[in-house]
Amino acid sequence: MASLQASPPLKALVVFRNRIHKELIRSIHVYQLEGGAEEVVEREYLFLENLEYEEMKFLGKVFTLQKFDVSAHFAGMANGVWDCIYVFNMDLDKQPNLEMIPEDLSITRNPKLASIPSLSNDLEMIFKLGHKIECGDPSKVLPEEGEEIHSDVGHLTQRAQHVPVLDLNSLPCSGSDNEENNQNAAGVVEKKQKRAATKDIARLALEDLAKYFDLPIIEASKNLKVGLTVLKKKCREFGIPRWPHRKIKSLDSLIQDLQIFLSAVYSNFQKSPSCKWILMKL
Repeated sequence: MASLQASPPLKALVVFRNRIHKELIRSIHVYQLEGGAEEVVEREYLFLENLEYEEMKFLGKVFTLQKFDVSAHFAGMANGVWDCIYVFNMDLDKQPNLEMIPEDLSITRNPKLASIPSLSNDLEMIFKLGHKIECGDPSKVLPEEGEEIHSDVGHLTQRAQHVPVLDLNSLPCSGSDNEENNQNAAGVVEKKQKRAATKDIARLALEDLAKYFDLPIIEASKNLKVGLTVLKKKCREFGIPRWPHRKIKSLDSLIQDLQIFLSAVYSNFQKSPSCKWILMKL
């Protein structure tokens, strides 16, 4: 895995996938410079299925022709032929949720990212930040503005070497678990994780998943009492490439808009003279 660069520190990362050519990836990197200035870098990558990933020769700006507003973007939004698949914003995501990182961008599940260090380095920084917070580590990857850091070097070295085993089949952590970790950050906290029984996982049918298609995948996994990794695996077994919550929500919105439009057309038609003439003929 590529080594993490110390500077300039990453402030935001937005990643897009081309809707027509799925192998094309565009990323916007926002770096914090000295004096409060920011550097915005736009890059393009080629995610080939059977070959190593590669960074493309930059052919021109697409998203940064004008001032790029990170806060206006979110995963799932469309921008022309590009779909936003991931957004990290240090101003908003002090505690990044690692489960929201797509599998293609996960440095723990996609080793091919190592071939494009300009992207994998920034993803590694996000992973380390989220991983430390999930494990109850009170130390911060990036200090707040004007904040002084006072720490014991030996203590930090010992803490950095501690890497707990993550159970990807466990249920998502609840808020009470996070509070317990924060209260016991000075000591070693043994987190009790609930595992779904193997027989219960095997019994999951497509009908069971369909009951929760209208919910976000995290809520669905809680209701089904399985981990996110298990749920995504079951989706792939049933031929579901992506959890359909966003698509269903989008279709519902389109149906509502269409109903409003048809209602307005029908109302105007009733008021028109041609409508009265047709009714008289009937």
